[in-house]
Formats: sequence, C-alpha cells, structure tokens
Amino acid sequence: MNAHKPVRRVAIVGTGTIGASWATHYLVRGFDVTATDPSPTAETALRSYVQAAWDAAASTGLAPDASPERLSFTPDLRRAVADADFVQENAPERPDLKVKLFTDIDDATPPDAIIASSSSGITMSIIQAECRRPERTVIGHPFNPPHIVPLVEVVGGTRTAPETVQDAMSFYAAIGKKPIHLKKELPGHVANRIQAALYREVVYLVQEGVLDVADSDDAVSWGPGLRWGVMGPHLLWHLGGGEGGIQHFMDTLMPRMVASWHELGTPEFTPELKQKIEAGVLEEADGHSVDELAARRDAMLSALLRVRAQHDPSGPPSPAADRPVKEGS
Repeated sequence: MNAHKPVRRVAIVGTGTIGASWATHYLVRGFDVTATDPSPTAETALRSYVQAAWDAAASTGLAPDASPERLSFTPDLRRAVADADFVQENAPERPDLKVKLFTDIDDATPPDAIIASSSSGITMSIIQAECRRPERTVIGHPFNPPHIVPLVEVVGGTRTAPETVQDAMSFYAAIGKKPIHLKKELPGHVANRIQAALYREVVYLVQEGVLDVADSDDAVSWGPGLRWGVMGPHLLWHLGGGEGGIQHFMDTLMPRMVASWHELGTPEFTPELKQKIEAGVLEEADGHSVDELAARRDAMLSALLRVRAQHDPSGPPSPAADRPVKEGS
C-alpha cells in the first residue's frame, strides 16, 4: 500500500442515513464520490438527502471546488469501487453481510485503496476474516450525522497493518473530522459504550419514577451535556479540583464517586417501561416531526462547532487547511 497516495475518489457503499451523510460530507470537502446501494430507490433518496443536508454540512466548512454534481451513483458494487482511493462502507449491522461485502470490495478495489467500515459495533477482526488483503481494512465509525459531528473512531483488526490505521487517522483529520485511535478492539467501540452506560442510568431513573422523560433529557442536555460539548470528563474533573487540579480531585472527590458506583441502577426493560419512554418522547417532541427535530439539532450542533473553532485550536481543520487533497492515505 502506498502510504502517500492522494485520495481523490471516494466510494460510498450503502446509502442509508449514515452512508448518505458521509456522502454529503465528502462532497462538501471537495471529493468525487461514487455511491452504490442495491435498493431501487437509493439514488433518489441519496440525492434528496444531499440536497437537504448541503447547507448544514457546508456551514462547518466548504471546499472551493465542492459540488453536489460530483456525486455519481451505480447499483453495481464492483463498478462503484473500481477506481476508489478510499471506501466508506455503511451496510446494515449484520456480521455475515459485512464479511461477504468486504470480501467483494477487497476483490474489486485497487490494491492500494483503504477500505473503512462505519460499523457501530462489529469488530474489524470479524469483518476482514475472508479478505485477501485485510491489511488495508479498518473501522472508521462516525457519530451521527457524519456531515456535522466530527468524531470518528478508528481501530484496526488483528490483520490490519499499523500503517493503515495511521493513514486513516491522517485522512480523516485532513477532511475536518476528529479521529480517535482505539488501541484495542471491543464490541460497540468506545463512544457508543459511553452512551449506553449513561442511558442505562437515565432509563433506571425514569423507571424508578425519579424523573419523567422530558426532565431526564433536560438533566443531561442542560447540565453535563453542555460541559461535555466543551471538554471531556477528565479535563472537567481537573477544573473541578480547583487550584489542586486533577490530583486534588482524585484525592478528595474521586473516592466518594467510586463509593457511589454500586448505587447506580440496572433497569428491567419491561413493556411498560418501553411504552412509558415512547409516550414521554412523543410528548416532548410536541408534534414536531423527526425531520424538524433533526434540523433543529443540526443547526445547534453547527453553531456549537463554529464557537469551538474560535476557541479550540486542537479542533478539526477548516477546508482551507485540507488542500491539497489529501496525503496520508
């Protein structure tokens, strides 16, 4: 694999919500994108998504040569990936499907292309099991929606070359993402596991009648969620330690937190609890459609990212810093 091959052509395999969002991001960043999906309505849905998401995606940075016209579509997988420099796979979360799909992509792509999976839970060691060139396969798991949220979790499988992980990290960073390197594989990767741990306690509090659904959402988004949008928990604890910083926090406050861990709950997810959450969410949505709520979310996320860019030099680069496209792959 040529570690310095520029990435000019990106293939998107699977054009559901995540694949369509990835396609939008790559287009906004100035790439030629070829997408493929077996659904007979996939192309229409994809182009509609790109059109609807373009302004929000562009608000986080628009490359000078970006255009929706650089999107092409074919239902033929081999054709879609035949000249790709980088492949972003987004098929349903089924191990058997992923294994077969990666085998086919591996056979059809140029040997120096990187093949990344957006898989949210399946490890690359499973996905790459039948590839002839597994050394160039890697997890590149985004956070939804990828055309706005910068996080990408990067982790290789047992047969992934270390250079592939580094090249993927460099590539994602160059296109405005915030990649993190997972040094070990584990189901669900990292960010989803953190989400699951938090949500387990939220659901427990709702089940116990401590909070209703709307107040539990507010407890997260108007409290710790605001701080987490600025800094992660370790750095926030450093601030929480006052002048003594993290050392003071660990010595005086952490023991109390550890002692409280056994009090955290594990809810029993009954049909009644499921119905209670569903009713609470619909009441909180107050008649607004999923699309309307998503647009509100995306607008606020874009605004937050613009503020972060003004204050955080370690954040993702703007498209002006991306050019030329894109060494490190």
